[in-house]
Amino acid sequence: MTKDKIKIFLVDDDVIFLKSLEIDFLQSADFTIETYTTGELCLDHLSNNPDVIVLDYFLDGIDKTAMDGIKTLDKIKAVNPDIPVVILSSQDKIDVAIDCMHHRAFDYVVKSETAFLRLQKIITTIFKYKKMEKELNWYMERM
Repeated sequence: MTKDKIKIFLVDDDVIFLKSLEIDFLQSADFTIETYTTGELCLDHLSNNPDVIVLDYFLDGIDKTAMDGIKTLDKIKAVNPDIPVVILSSQDKIDVAIDCMHHRAFDYVVKSETAFLRLQKIITTIFKYKKMEKELNWYMERM
């Protein structure tokens, strides 16, 4: 039963925002959620095999020496390039979004009242693609 649950890592240094995002996800579907307040903690737990990582852009609100979201994203991709990472930021600037995409983020979401709905749609899209990919691989193996 647990194997079918989508495991999401939520990484944000704003603990109140992090908790509200966790609650939103848990109320919307049967997810497994792990939360981390630094990129370093997220990286330390990558062996838990998240299906998706929602990662804050800055991450230095509590610890000024903490690794930022882009460095964390690069390290995640170095360990496992297949994990979709969605960057979440209060930065509503196109150049920031483009920078994230250049670092292989799956998508970029601005923190707002609609951020959770956007994240839900993105995660649904990710898993539609993964399901189609599995079905295609299954089909190709039988040809």
